[in-house]
Amino acid sequence: MAPLVDPDFWRDRAVLLTGHTGFKGAWLALWLQSLGARVTGFADAVPTQPSLFELAGVASGLQADVRADVRDHAAVLDGFTQADPEIVIHMAAQSLVRPSFTDPRGTYETNVMGTVNVLEAVRATPSVRVVVNVTSDKCYDNDASRPQRPFVEDDPKGGHDPYSNSKGCAELVADAYLRSFFASTASDDGPRLGSVRAGNVIGGGDWGLDRLIPDIMRGALEARPIPIRNPEAVRPWQHVLNPLSGYLRLVQLLHAAPHLQGGWNFGPALDDARPVRWVADRISELWPGELRWEIDPGLHPHEAHFLALDSTKARERLGWAPTWELERTLAAIVEWYRALAAGDDLRAVTLAQIEAFAAAGAPC
Repeated sequence: MAPLVDPDFWRDRAVLLTGHTGFKGAWLALWLQSLGARVTGFADAVPTQPSLFELAGVASGLQADVRADVRDHAAVLDGFTQADPEIVIHMAAQSLVRPSFTDPRGTYETNVMGTVNVLEAVRATPSVRVVVNVTSDKCYDNDASRPQRPFVEDDPKGGHDPYSNSKGCAELVADAYLRSFFASTASDDGPRLGSVRAGNVIGGGDWGLDRLIPDIMRGALEARPIPIRNPEAVRPWQHVLNPLSGYLRLVQLLHAAPHLQGGWNFGPALDDARPVRWVADRISELWPGELRWEIDPGLHPHEAHFLALDSTKARERLGWAPTWELERTLAAIVEWYRALAAGDDLRAVTLAQIEAFAAAGAPC
């Protein structure tokens, strides 16, 4: 039986990956490199210091490292011309809630018009066969009056804050382009579009601001107390490789089957939706040194108390399931940051975790 992610499919395939310098993008760029794909990255800058992109030497395995802003339509077209891609995975985004309050205009320009620019470039590039648009579980309208159940793909899109709302808008943009421009029949050779949603992805090499795992690991490495906000909030924690495996699986199947176009959720098992407090306590147990956290008393922007995805569609129609459960995920995170503290080769460490993940995946 075939593996979930098929190396034979990806070998020598031309891939344009936007947002390749970010946390998720760097993990995916490394995975694609290990599969033998010819990867062109497109991003305006490295978003954090330090970064997985630099620590793991992601640039060394790229066919091209294009530095430009996804809000610049002409630059996006130039990037597509340079890459001549068969596969496009669009991850470039303003990806944090708090900055969306200080710069809502920039958030909408990046997350909405950036998506428009990428999809317009897809339309202008005959080589593109599949495009995957990456948004967030926060794209759904999480009104307090709705029943507390996991979101399914057809639930209404929206959001209370500019970040979440911009992701809902990006989903509406993708749906409009799908209905208006992209392949609809098996005989149609036009591009096929999937839009994917996952949330609270965690893993080694994350240095994002106002994110739980980076906050905890910074405190652990610096041996200081860690301020935690909203310790009772429940989140669908999953290792970053879990949804990335779903994105790659979707590309493989969409390449031959346009009826799989549309929205897809890639979330963990409901047992892995745990409170912030539980995750912080478990990492404290796994970390070899002292690790203490405390409740942050400051004012914080609105966050949904309950947020989970129903991934039944991906399980039944793509043969996808999360490979690493939360316990294995947290162990891998501690392993990665311990390697950082020890001065190990982090490209080798990260690729070894990708290899272990792929080996553990159930065949489809």
